[in-house]
Amino acid sequence: MNGKHKANPDQDGPQVLLLPGWLNSGPEHWQSRWEALHGHRRVEQDDWLWPRRGDWMARLDEVLLGSAQPVLLAAHSLGCQLVAAWAAHSAHTGRVAGALLVAPPDTEREDMPPNLFNWRPIARQTLPFASVAVVSSDDPYCAPPRAQAMAQAWGSELLEIGARGHINGESGLGDWPEGIALLERLGGRSR
Repeated sequence: MNGKHKANPDQDGPQVLLLPGWLNSGPEHWQSRWEALHGHRRVEQDDWLWPRRGDWMARLDEVLLGSAQPVLLAAHSLGCQLVAAWAAHSAHTGRVAGALLVAPPDTEREDMPPNLFNWRPIARQTLPFASVAVVSSDDPYCAPPRAQAMAQAWGSELLEIGARGHINGESGLGDWPEGIALLERLGGRSR
């Protein structure tokens, strides 16, 4: 699913862009594992500690314009807010085949760190491409009703996966094959 499939280099398809959240994704995170296993491309940001929404949106546009093929977005945490904000302003949304939005945080909460204040208000426009929002019942950064409201506003299919925390490296997902299956479904492909 990364242009040329790692296991079959002659297989074409959408390129998968990994959009990590605040502070990036560590080595045990499913995004890092997908990067290593499947050759998906991580969108690197200049500042992971003090993320500026406009800078992150510009970087996503830059990476998209550098891809000759359609892309699938695999976003985690603040990366979900990036997708929503970017889609509300970019002229390049037609390049996106779909988006997997995992554990969107509630950046409007009172207890959010000041590093994330510029991610307010949350963009709530309907996304112009297919999307699935994957949420946990015990995410410490977003109460289930808030996650449901974001998914509804974005026009995303909502998938609740039980008590999996922030659906990150500490959630025990390993290589998270269920997530890959969701991504493949978004890309209109099956194994």
